[in-house]
Amino acid sequence: MQRYKNLNGNSGVKAYEINQDSIIVEFTTGSCYLYTNESAGAPHITAMHRLAQLGKGLNTYINQNTHMAYAKDLRPD
Repeated sequence: MQRYKNLNGNSGVKAYEINQDSIIVEFTTGSCYLYTNESAGAPHITAMHRLAQLGKGLNTYINQNTHMAYAKDLRPD
């Protein structure tokens, strides 16, 4: 996982991992979710990749567009 830059200083995103057709996002709450092309749609995954690398706007984007569109909840049991 790569640490999220959090350029705005108030993001709920802690870290992310970009894969070809997916992204894993770890939030500051400890939640961790896998979003895929299949679950969220390829255009959303592309946007999430871009925002993750930019370090700005990812949490807002998820809240507004893909909040419940994750493929898997990766929190440990």
